[in-house]
Amino acid sequence: MGNYVFLWEFYIYFYIIKKLLNMFVGEYNCKLDSRGRTIFPSALKRQLPAEHQQHFVLKRDIYEKCLLLYPMKEWNDQVEKLKSKINPYNKKHAAFLREYYRGTAEIILDTNNRILFPKRLLEYIAAKKELVFAGQHGKIEIWAISQYNASQSSDTDFASLAEEILGGDFNINNE
Repeated sequence: MGNYVFLWEFYIYFYIIKKLLNMFVGEYNCKLDSRGRTIFPSALKRQLPAEHQQHFVLKRDIYEKCLLLYPMKEWNDQVEKLKSKINPYNKKHAAFLREYYRGTAEIILDTNNRILFPKRLLEYIAAKKELVFAGQHGKIEIWAISQYNASQSSDTDFASLAEEILGGDFNINNE
């Protein structure tokens, strides 16, 4: 009986966190057409509330050669976090903001649920014909498939990273 209670609690926790954080699950390969468009994966679209399924912000990632797609609500939350930590009249802060927003584009899905990517952003990630949409917390990473495959860690490297970040005694039941 105890395991069933734990699983039920986990399911409720996961559901609440997913709804609050727009946690996207899954990775999806998508083909680019000759105009730089691709169909937005329907499985990712279903993970969004109906009122947030059409309007996004696309930007370059800071750390990797990939793009980040934020639902507009999540983007606005990110902007508010930035505003609370940055002084636009500080020269270093202003330089950071300039680079942070460089290449940012507003994206609205067309009537066929396609995304039209700005050419400069496809060039930035060296996208040719196929992209990978990878779900994350509050955003979706978009990669050229070759870059995505090359970025994958070995099982041993990932296990070491997990131990470094999450290591130590970890008690799920908070006992």
